[in-house]
Amino acid sequence: MSAPQRRPFPLLAAAVLAVIAGAIVGGCGEDGGQPSPARPPTHAKTPRRARPAVDRLTLSQQVGQAIVFSFEGPVVPGYVRRILREGRGGGVILFADNVAGPGAVRRLTATLQRAASGSALVATDQEGGEARIIPFAGPGDGQAQLAGPAAARAAAAAAGRELARLGVNVNLAPVVDVATPGGALRGRSFPGDARAVGASAAAAVRGYGPRPPVAPTVKHFPGLGAAPANTDDGPVTVDATRAQIEARDLPPFRAAIAAGVPLVMASHALYPALDPRRIASQSPLILGRLLRRRLGFDGVIVTDSIEARAVLTRSGVAAAAVRSVGAGADIVLSTGSGSYRDVYDALLAATRRSPAFRARVRDAAARVIALKRRMGLRLPR
Repeated sequence: MSAPQRRPFPLLAAAVLAVIAGAIVGGCGEDGGQPSPARPPTHAKTPRRARPAVDRLTLSQQVGQAIVFSFEGPVVPGYVRRILREGRGGGVILFADNVAGPGAVRRLTATLQRAASGSALVATDQEGGEARIIPFAGPGDGQAQLAGPAAARAAAAAAGRELARLGVNVNLAPVVDVATPGGALRGRSFPGDARAVGASAAAAVRGYGPRPPVAPTVKHFPGLGAAPANTDDGPVTVDATRAQIEARDLPPFRAAIAAGVPLVMASHALYPALDPRRIASQSPLILGRLLRRRLGFDGVIVTDSIEARAVLTRSGVAAAAVRSVGAGADIVLSTGSGSYRDVYDALLAATRRSPAFRARVRDAAARVIALKRRMGLRLPR
């Protein structure tokens, strides 16, 4: 996701949502001819300690844990407080229009936590340099200017302290894509080859601490370094071989996972060598077989912005949300101020209709609750 942008999206009619949700769960995939996964990925195990907490939640609250959404302005609207109070949202993402100064941000995040009884994820994009939503918090330098692991760790530690003081507890950073000549994200990546980026990625993750009040998120899995464009702006295909992806793109994610990163963001690009039909954020092969099983990641998988043009050229946000959760994503990142209801209604309809999807939502909610427990947040009521 391009840090400064909020993705607008118009509301869809409720009847259309019901049709879409039914088609996704009971019928076809994105090309109209392939079925959605019939059961939750067998490799995905619900975190044991989170099971009792999940089972105390209603179905709508379990669905809510799988959504992080946005709102407009520096004051928390009543409907946002109500969603958080009722447990129908796991947290929010802040953009530039939510930020009006240090005191105002602290009041805003305090309001969010009061509404959520202390259980809200409050996320933002704070990569560094110009790619940061909160201009008065670090990192001051962009990732491309951080020469090595020590600098990456120091920048992450400083960002964690400053964001925590403001009440922000999830940073959708660092970018761990390995930049290539002509790559669209080369100005936002750590410098160097796969090994160098991996060392900086691991150092940045450790800079936030083992039980961080601010949880870092590595992105964009399985790697956007070779992408010719940003998925925010249109469809993107990464025409790399499996061997190239293994050697160039995966090592930084392996390093970050070994360092204990709590969240991984899935990209919206298509990787034909890994899955010729489905973009990464909707691919059980990429999220399940590769990220969970082969790389051993047991934390929270969050989508990139569900309103990205790379997504909307394939479907609306409702269908995309169902596909992503069905493929193994734990949080749908809804960055358009009008998209929350579409996403929530579609996920809830799919959960009610399909026992298999209901099990997948339970697993996603358990992973989010395990993350919140790790961060010292209260559990949803």
